[in-house]
Amino acid sequence: MIYIQRRAIFSAAHRLANPSWSDEKNQAVFGHCANEYSHGHNFQLIVTVKGEVNPDTGFVINLVDLKAIMDSEIIQHVDHRNLNHDVPFMQGIMPSTENLAMVFWQQIEGPIAKHGAALHCIRIVETENNMVEYYGE
Repeated sequence: MIYIQRRAIFSAAHRLANPSWSDEKNQAVFGHCANEYSHGHNFQLIVTVKGEVNPDTGFVINLVDLKAIMDSEIIQHVDHRNLNHDVPFMQGIMPSTENLAMVFWQQIEGPIAKHGAALHCIRIVETENNMVEYYGE
């Protein structure tokens, strides 16, 4: 079994706030992340794919294909967008980094499988100190 990774970078804004809570409670729980006007990050999305090496190509998956999947299924929808308002597949979901990882998994698991590989891990780096990994569990 071989594991390969591809990284993409996107810039996006989001607001962490529970709409059923008061502004005071949102501020107490989420701090500056509950800013009414949102805040932004330069996120890194790192996708790890696993599989056996195809003896004809030497690839688990062609990285050109993996890049195209990441771009078409995720990056073109989230880059320079407000995750709370502009991204159809995020509607009604609080755009925490944890939720982003789970939703991104749903967006690309099937297309990767169509290329004969398996999605192993989604890693999202929100800041140099904050990151999330999700293994589809």
